[in-house]
Amino acid sequence: MKPEVINEYYIVNGNLKKSSDLSIFDKMTKPPIYEIIRVVNGVPLFLEDHLARMYDSAALIKHEINTSESKIREEIKETILKNNVVNGNIKLMSGEADDIGSVFIVFCVASFYPPKEYYENGINTILYNYERDNPNAKVLVTSFKEDVQLEMKGKNAFEALLVRRDGYIPEGSRSNIFFVMGEKIYTAPKEEILLGITRKHLFKIAGILNIEIIEESIHKDDLNKLEGAFMTGTSVNILPIARIDDISLGSVNNKIINNLNNMYNKLINEYVEKNKYLWK
Repeated sequence: MKPEVINEYYIVNGNLKKSSDLSIFDKMTKPPIYEIIRVVNGVPLFLEDHLARMYDSAALIKHEINTSESKIREEIKETILKNNVVNGNIKLMSGEADDIGSVFIVFCVASFYPPKEYYENGINTILYNYERDNPNAKVLVTSFKEDVQLEMKGKNAFEALLVRRDGYIPEGSRSNIFFVMGEKIYTAPKEEILLGITRKHLFKIAGILNIEIIEESIHKDDLNKLEGAFMTGTSVNILPIARIDDISLGSVNNKIINNLNNMYNKLINEYVEKNKYLWK
């Protein structure tokens, strides 16, 4: 497995390691489950939601995480403080390694946060034929990740919308996808997708704003009926989509998308302010 560790220190089964020694990743014997958590001003954002999802992923594939939630919190804090992380991404990985057995790894990973112009102009996306075997479990599938990134790069796209065999679009390659039609938002049912943390909070925000969300997948043949679309994810928050293949959308000027984005940014600021004392 290709190591993604950046910065000087990372943690394996509670032990602090130098990133000059990444031999543990060569010993990983099967795709691990994982979570990527965004750190904002030293605070891991919505950490309790990420940990709950990680344990849910483990249960779905009958994998046992060999450490407690409280210990994971301690290791995340140590990783943040040892590496002086103010803003960045932390990755949690649980799997099996030769000669060791169960391993739990905490490390810093490279992060890309879309610049201001991505939110002002929207992003380009493509359609990509692919169907996940177990959409609710967050399992690292390296071959899929590499293939879809190559396809996006060749077409100058930021994200790929996954198209099932029946033509419906449940999610993006690394995001949840939402479509705006009239005054309503459409997104895939929870059974068909990886349940994103941003998605969870977006539903709460939509309720406050009295915006109706219908959990129903959109068919690729109906994309020309959309008034807007956006993706959500840990590193992008709520990001408007300007184009899907050759279909142009007015997402950046859509009132519903802009209202959701403003309230979500407010929610992040409130969370960081409330929890900052825990991470010093």
